[in-house]
Amino acid sequence: MDEKEYIARRVAKELNDGDVVNLGIGLPTMVANFLPEGIEITLQSENGFLGIGPAPEKGQEDPYLVNAGGIPVTINPGGAFFDSAESFVIIRGGHVDATVLGALEVDEKGNLANWMVPGKMVPGMGGAMDLVTGAKKVIVAMNHTAKGNHKILKECKLPLTAVHAVDLIITEMGVMEVTDKGLVLKEINPAFTVEDVQAATEAILIIAEDLRLIEI
Repeated sequence: MDEKEYIARRVAKELNDGDVVNLGIGLPTMVANFLPEGIEITLQSENGFLGIGPAPEKGQEDPYLVNAGGIPVTINPGGAFFDSAESFVIIRGGHVDATVLGALEVDEKGNLANWMVPGKMVPGMGGAMDLVTGAKKVIVAMNHTAKGNHKILKECKLPLTAVHAVDLIITEMGVMEVTDKGLVLKEINPAFTVEDVQAATEAILIIAEDLRLIEI
């Protein structure tokens, strides 16, 4: 499987029965295709959906069913539609158990930068600012580096989306938890060594005593 699918499959294991979960644009939307069997997870989209299902089959897309990124989705039985104002009442009211989103940068303090691309015109950070402060758990799902450049830093350099907001970082190389002492590497992809992961990370990693291999 490719790196994005690997990350999405691992993220899906973090979700629990009964959770309301928001999936961000891009890689995080893939998580909907790998939800654990036997449990009920309600996916929310900030443009006004509860109960999003997996991606539609090719040729079966409904142009009126799209997520916040404009990507076609399906809706599960019992799903609901509402306006953006109602959607953000859910988010700001603390009713989202977990949000999964990408990042341009994240640092050892759990600070997140995920909206301003240098040299490009960007309208703003969108719903991410509300999601990472309103959700009970914030999971960053992203490739570990960008064209060989570090994305997991000692301190973010880009404008921040939120401060001390990230709980967990999941990449194709490992699973890192944000703690008061720094980033703890809790799981590692068996294709890499600890030295590989540290070399791809600017922040100094704390290696968990019970470091485990990622299981997909």
